[in-house]
Amino acid sequence: MKTDKRALLIIDVQNAFLHEKWGKRNNEHAEDNIQQLLIRWREKGWTVIHVQHTSDHPDSLFHPLSEGFAFKKIVEPIKDELIIQKKVNSSFIGTNLEELLKQKGIDTVVITGLTTPHCVATTTRMSGNLGFDTYLVSDATAAFGLPDHNGTYYDAETIHDTTLATLHDEFATILTTERILSLFEKGGYHDKRVDSSY
Repeated sequence: MKTDKRALLIIDVQNAFLHEKWGKRNNEHAEDNIQQLLIRWREKGWTVIHVQHTSDHPDSLFHPLSEGFAFKKIVEPIKDELIIQKKVNSSFIGTNLEELLKQKGIDTVVITGLTTPHCVATTTRMSGNLGFDTYLVSDATAAFGLPDHNGTYYDAETIHDTTLATLHDEFATILTTERILSLFEKGGYHDKRVDSSY
């Protein structure tokens, strides 16, 4: 792949997810790992796209007038970096993301952000289905614990790991931050026999 044809997608890393209503989460260092990737992307001059969830409901943590709407400072966009706002789980629905990637000739999408089973997973599925060479960074995303339809509670690590299992090899190559940085420094390749461990 050409090194300028890869985009880093940072999904919904917003202050809203600091609220206690979400409960316990895993991967407390996910934002640090996203920052590592962001620093490298900026150094290389590769495309960075920040995705920001927005809600029309005035009581939502994601309403533009809420403090939760803002990006976390650790991965805050800088001048000229692209920002896409969405109102649903997929970063491709109701936005110009697909068109933007194609216009820039990008064929490789590296996905990070919050949360693993919701906006991250939905965007990953669509990215794979749309034909992009899709990578999901396992330690640069995080989940919160959730109850199922029967009221059985699953902890954050279980939610995270099972979500990655449903995406593994089917929609994306799953890699750690360290592995993807190493891979892309070498020029990048897509060999699931080597790449897919997380």
